[in-house]
Amino acid sequence: MNNKLTKAKLILKKYNQEHLLNLYNELSEEQKEILLNQILRINFEKIINLYNESKKPDSLEYEVSPIPHIEKSGLTEEQIKFYTNIGETFIKNNQVAVVTMAGGQGSRLGYKGPKGTYLLDLKPIKKSLFQIMAEDIIRINSKYNITISWYIMTSDDNDESTQDFFENNNFFGYPKDKIKFFKQSKLPLIDIEGNLILQEPYLIKEASNGNGNVFNSMCKSNIIEDLKQNNIQWISFGGIDNILLKNIDPLFIGLAADKNYQIASKSIFKKQPLEKTAVYCKKNGKPAILDYDKIDLALSESKFENTNIYQYREANMLSHLMSIEAVEKMKDIKLPYHRAFKKNAFVNFEGVKQVPDKPNTFKFENFIFDAFYYFDDMLLLRVDENEEFAPIKDFTSIYNPDTAIEKYENYFKNEVIK
Repeated sequence: MNNKLTKAKLILKKYNQEHLLNLYNELSEEQKEILLNQILRINFEKIINLYNESKKPDSLEYEVSPIPHIEKSGLTEEQIKFYTNIGETFIKNNQVAVVTMAGGQGSRLGYKGPKGTYLLDLKPIKKSLFQIMAEDIIRINSKYNITISWYIMTSDDNDESTQDFFENNNFFGYPKDKIKFFKQSKLPLIDIEGNLILQEPYLIKEASNGNGNVFNSMCKSNIIEDLKQNNIQWISFGGIDNILLKNIDPLFIGLAADKNYQIASKSIFKKQPLEKTAVYCKKNGKPAILDYDKIDLALSESKFENTNIYQYREANMLSHLMSIEAVEKMKDIKLPYHRAFKKNAFVNFEGVKQVPDKPNTFKFENFIFDAFYYFDDMLLLRVDENEEFAPIKDFTSIYNPDTAIEKYENYFKNEVIK
């Protein structure tokens, strides 16, 4: 028996995962090697502990309080000019970088491939989400005669195909040396009995462990060192699926810098009090996100004293700004994991792939917003969703491609008119 197989068997026995080798003797030598290497690499203790801890009731108690926000629409022309000038100084000095979190696949859109390569039927030509993102940053480059450093977080599942897509599209006219790709980490999926599942007879099913892994992944890939060497002061974080995302916003940067915040987020107004949307708040005095299932009608309809301003209606839109000091602080902090119950196909003990008709596995993820809790305060800027929020999630929700295209085309039509 080879040494790897012996070690793998010992590991699996320790964590009651021996079933992962049930089909071992039917594999080719190459497939055996792939499976053994994966078993030796996976941190079984971590995933089993996460699973066991997640079964315990949530005993964390915290006091909820609101985070005051600034409404962009409420700023005067003089204020906008003042803060924009501050932000533009950082931009002109090339001290701002962009991080795009693009580790996901387009499966919820019925699309095989990285979500960023999904094509939208825009007029006059179709554009991928990556092209739309590139064009947004290029507009800033042209306006200020600079070239912004663009960092793109991929995953094991889509890294190669993402980089090939950029190569095949000539990087959408973006200078190749100013784009750097880095991969986020992943964790195995685990079923309701606490068993890891097989994606193939020779491959354990794993998934990316959430956008909160971005700081650790940036550190491992030397991205943080790269930022420091390039004298970057502010880093803009955003997802790939919001086609109206403003990657570089001088007003936003200026507000954060002038008010000495290390972290900042944009929000949109949550129109319906009990809409299934998380909102910004403070937990025990620290910036945080409050999940929709923790919000009742009284809380959602509460207002700041002697005002008509809601306290808990600022919804997260995944548009964040952090100073280099904040990013560096987060690289060594282990963010909490959140559990999600998902449907995932698996290979059964007979080697046959099964597709479940209901959720069957748990996925564990970090979320970037949990980083806010490690700071005393944050800037919250409410923006107009018709100008800055057109995400594409799937075909069944309000965040579908057709709705996003309509908002995108309306916005740019109005921009031309202006």
